[in-house]
This record gives sequence, structure tokens and C-alpha cells, in this order.
Amino acid sequence: MLPVGLPNFSPLIRPSFNSSCTDSKLAFSDTPSFTSQFYEAYTGVDKKVSALLRQIPWTHHLIILGQTKRPEEREFYLQLVAREKWSSRQLERQLKLALFERAVAQPPKVSAALRQAHPEAISALRDTYVLEFLGLPAGHSEADLHAGLLNRLREFLIELGRDFCFVGSEFPVQVGGRDFALDLLFFHRGLNCLVAIELEVGRFEPEYLGKLTFYVEALDRDVRKSHENPPIGVLLCASKDDEVVEYALSRTASPTLIAEYQTQLPDKALLQAKLHEFWLAGGSEDNT
Repeated sequence: MLPVGLPNFSPLIRPSFNSSCTDSKLAFSDTPSFTSQFYEAYTGVDKKVSALLRQIPWTHHLIILGQTKRPEEREFYLQLVAREKWSSRQLERQLKLALFERAVAQPPKVSAALRQAHPEAISALRDTYVLEFLGLPAGHSEADLHAGLLNRLREFLIELGRDFCFVGSEFPVQVGGRDFALDLLFFHRGLNCLVAIELEVGRFEPEYLGKLTFYVEALDRDVRKSHENPPIGVLLCASKDDEVVEYALSRTASPTLIAEYQTQLPDKALLQAKLHEFWLAGGSEDNT
């Protein structure tokens, strides 16, 4: 029997399954032990989390409860599943990629202008994007990266986030009678703005920011429509030094982000250790 006084999650906990269902995970979910685990995890949650619980497919609950440890980690993934509409496979991928640990311990490196123009963009952008699905070799070129992203555009859009819409590749920009080409151009529906992405297969260098700023300004003056918010620029590099990035962004007046891409799965144990150190040092836990 379930403990007295717990919130009524019965409709969630005991969905009706076809009697012929043989999925071991679903079968396990209907056992008293899992029911108790669900109640223990979500007893006393606030209304926001309670509402999320009713939006999430049952298989996603199984995955989240089975692979998370902290309440804020569970809420983080509940929010993202509801927002991004991930499939169970996509959710398992993000858990494997330690998205929660990365989001908390490695927040996105953005300019003050971006924070001011798009304060909500912090939750829509990331410090690191994992592109293991491209299968790129260690010595890949920018052309390899660019072509790979176009060939696997669906996976790249999922990694970027649900509100990103592809606009074009090598998007033409004309300034002063000269022709330029922006690597990738997207539109973010939630932010209602264009997002320019420039690719660099090496380490971030401060001079790269000038080129990105130029493209963002050109988009703002010549491409942006009157009902849209100012565009954002994202520089996607193979690696970066956070101190160099901080210096480079400190005086720029352009809404920009310096991010890193990885072609291999991150070391989740290392990220969990960094997160533990972050919290011991007094870091905020509210970074979802």
C-alpha cells in the first residue's frame, strides 16, 4: 500500500497498457517498487513540476528516474523533454552527453550585449555542442565540418534546439559593393531573431570575433525584418580558452556567443566531478 497523504499521481503511475505488451521497462514501471520510487521522487514538488509530470510520456519518466540522482537534475530534464519534445532515444542521448552537468558547470559564454538584448537566450544556447553523429576524423577541415552539418542537418537541429529553423548555407551578404558569405544562418522562433553561425575548426582566436560581429551587423541592417528582434552571432570553434573568450567578449557591443563543438562523447564522470566541485564552491544550482 502507498503511504497516506501523498499527492494523487495515480493516473500517471498506472497508465493502461495493452495486455500483450512485453516491454520489460514498461512491465517494470507497473510494479509497486517503481510506484514507490515515483512517489518518493516527486512528493512535495511545486505546481510547476507537478504540471510537467503530466506532460511527459511514461517511458521518459522511466529513463529520467533511472538515470538521474538529484531533484534539480530530474526537473532539468523534465523541462527540456516538455520544451524540446525529445523522443526517448533523444533523451537517452542527452543523458549520456551529460547535458545537465554541462549546463550547470559550463554556462554559455555570451557578451553583455546579448544578455541585454536577449536575456532569455541564455537558456536557449549552450557552451558546448556535441556533434559525434558527424563521425569526423581528428584532422577534419572546415569544409568537412560544414558539409557534415548540412548532410546531418536534422541531427544538428535537434542538438541546437527545437526552435531553431534553417535559413541557408553560405548565406550571401553584400556590404560596400563586396560579396561575403555567412557559413550558416538560422532563425530562432522563440527569440524571434536570426542566428548566424560561423565555423572554426581550430582554437578560438580574438580576431574571429570581428568577422562574426561584421556579419551580425550586416544582418541587423540589411536582412532583419521590422518585426524581428536583433540577430545573434554564434562562433562555433573546436576549442577555446575561457579567459581569452572573456577578454574578447568584455568590450564587444555585438550580441554574440563563443561556443565549442566536440566530435566525441564527453567524459561524463569528469563532468560530474566538475559539477560536484562547482557546488562545493558555492555555485548556484538554479541553472536550468
